[in-house]
Amino acid sequence: MEKLQQAGLFGGGLTTVSGPLVARYNDCLAMLGIKPVKLKRFQIDGLGWSPEVAAELKDDYYLNLGDANSYGIIVSPEQFDQPVYRPFHSFDRDLMYAVFTAYQREIKDITKDSAICLHIDQGLDTYYESFDLLKIEKVTVHFKISGDLDKNKAEQMALIEEYNTGNNFFHREIHKKLLASALAYGDLRERKVHLEPISVEVNSFYTKAYGGVFILRDFIKEIMVFESMETFKSSISNTTHEVMLFHKDHEELHKTLVDHLIVECNLKRSESTPKYLRIKKHLMVENLKETEHPLAEILGNEFLYKRYFNTLTDAQRKLISGVEIYNEKIAQSNQYKRKDLVDYRIFLALHEPHSSIEDEHRALIWKLLVKIMPLDPVALYWFDKESFYAHFVIYDVSYQDWIVARIKERNKEFKL
Repeated sequence: MEKLQQAGLFGGGLTTVSGPLVARYNDCLAMLGIKPVKLKRFQIDGLGWSPEVAAELKDDYYLNLGDANSYGIIVSPEQFDQPVYRPFHSFDRDLMYAVFTAYQREIKDITKDSAICLHIDQGLDTYYESFDLLKIEKVTVHFKISGDLDKNKAEQMALIEEYNTGNNFFHREIHKKLLASALAYGDLRERKVHLEPISVEVNSFYTKAYGGVFILRDFIKEIMVFESMETFKSSISNTTHEVMLFHKDHEELHKTLVDHLIVECNLKRSESTPKYLRIKKHLMVENLKETEHPLAEILGNEFLYKRYFNTLTDAQRKLISGVEIYNEKIAQSNQYKRKDLVDYRIFLALHEPHSSIEDEHRALIWKLLVKIMPLDPVALYWFDKESFYAHFVIYDVSYQDWIVARIKERNKEFKL
């Protein structure tokens, strides 16, 4: 991970929490029933999740009190539009963007001396079965301010109103109460410290609940895609819901996604793309056993690449170059079948969201595609960072260098 940090591909966009911010963060943890952390300095993402706190608590999802109850913490306006490193739902970052957009001034004011705990309310106390996920159509964010700053303002404003009523300005007891409030909390009259709940409509989404589930709506029929085979098997026996169920590795899923105009693949067009070249080189690395040169050098040098490519067996070379072979043969005769020449893994990996898919759904469909077939390291980094990190640490060191270079290269254009 140090290599990714040095390249600016991990740990960027985190907000440092130190000094009085630590105590405010701990106040929010206390609201969730979590013991204070001993750390004096740590970093948090846009949702308030911290890798250091997660390590101390030995819980990557300490901001979740059960799958149906997610929380966030805001201690600084610097968290605005920052990455969410451990999203439990695909809509988490959009939700935080909506919160900061609606209350940017109030957040700046409140975080001068307090913190904000967010409850991401799905309208469910808990999940009893995977189909409960179908009930999620709206998410409401409720706010709780540490130190009860909003309540303190209400009390101070009530005292001011009492002071201004009749001849109450003569009463010493009211003077004492106002002075005590001002000394304790300052002048709160102009402070923006009240946050009304915010509701956001939810359409298609991904959640890590039940081992990872995609809910796809607004298509021909509602679709649920499961990452966990165990959850899929337990759900498939339920026939009371009008929804199509698939495990991510089922071939029937691919056909359905194509038929519903959710994904598409053009092998002729794909052949000339950087994505296809990356997939070929990834498969090359998979098939090379021992090399005299570093993998990054082999993959970056045309002559070395051809040298090592020709050390592979005929079957391996045909697998890696199957798309070119198919395109060349199909141009001569339509008697050739794609499944006979193009490896199914490569075929799946070359799919992309259908051109008719709206922008708000495209990232979600890309995430589904890399879950189905994670052969392109750049796409995996963009759309499923947690899986990417898990893969990256087991790669050859030199191949890691090559991947980092490809990600930085494509990040400049933000085009796969």
